[in-house]
Amino acid sequence: MIHNFNAGPSILPKEVLEQAAQSVLNYNNTGLSILEMGHRTPEFTAVMEEARALVKELMNLDDDHQVLFLHGGASTQFMQVPMNFLDPKDTSAYADTGVWSSKAIKEAKLFSKVDVVCSSKEKNYSFIPNDFAVPNDAKYFHITTNNTIYGTQWQSIPKTSNVMVADMSSDIFSRQLNFNEFGLIYAGAQKNMGPAGVNLVVVNQNILGKVKHTIPTMMDYRNHIAEGSMLNTPPVFAVYVCMLTLRWLKSIGGISAVEKLNQQKAELLYNEIDNNELFKTNVVKEDRSKMNVCFVMNDPNLEKPFYEYLKSNGVYGIKGHRLSGGFRASLYNALPLSSVEYLVELMQEFKQSQA
Repeated sequence: MIHNFNAGPSILPKEVLEQAAQSVLNYNNTGLSILEMGHRTPEFTAVMEEARALVKELMNLDDDHQVLFLHGGASTQFMQVPMNFLDPKDTSAYADTGVWSSKAIKEAKLFSKVDVVCSSKEKNYSFIPNDFAVPNDAKYFHITTNNTIYGTQWQSIPKTSNVMVADMSSDIFSRQLNFNEFGLIYAGAQKNMGPAGVNLVVVNQNILGKVKHTIPTMMDYRNHIAEGSMLNTPPVFAVYVCMLTLRWLKSIGGISAVEKLNQQKAELLYNEIDNNELFKTNVVKEDRSKMNVCFVMNDPNLEKPFYEYLKSNGVYGIKGHRLSGGFRASLYNALPLSSVEYLVELMQEFKQSQA
């Protein structure tokens, strides 16, 4: 058995994979593959409508918030957000808490002034800043809610009078939040929601259309809203698998239920790291991610043998990012508790082998 701790593309629920596989051969007994159906057919239109409706239901969104499934992944949103909200003389505010937020900052600077109100870069992104102020004139304040590379997470969302924009790519649907407080949320699907190839955008329609410049057709959120996420051909299969995953999430009790499971998984693994003298995490305790547990070994010489031990015992995708090294166990929604229990057992066994 393989225990998949990959950071993304990542583990999907078994029943989702089984149904998706069947639909590649024969979708709903139509005799057609989901891969070869027209995107404007009644069959796929129903898929898109259900996927969007499930997002609204699971996130408890109000009528002002529109749900979009777009191309380009979260990285396209680094430019699409400022393009829709900023004129050249405007200012935006960003929190710099990792690689992905720094990339978002770089793109925003192409459009207007960016005020980086806080950063943890000087300590290798090992904490989430909490002493900062957002300028009142900033058109929006952007955060990356979870940082996959360094293993930090905003445990509470900052309160601000500015429009709140959040990249939730690696912790979307993992915990309960008041999602209606955000002006815009975006998230690549390939961690908690589906396969690579589609990006979720949730946007308050009332904050759109305020800029003076012309927005290219494909970059204007309003055009995608008007066309129900089908301004052009959507990534049909990726949206379909997202719909199946959202169905699965609803069937197990929704976000509130999976949040409890995610808390249990994270506590179990962090407890082992804290109590096993072979391991440590460099992340400040109060900012530890519940999605991406990053850790190293006190003796770096043991990292390769431990990695090989995990690999030989069916643990997949646990090697840390090249920028942070060590190990990274991604505990996304679809990862069962049993996989974390198994990892902890291997950590204990490896400790005993070094005694």
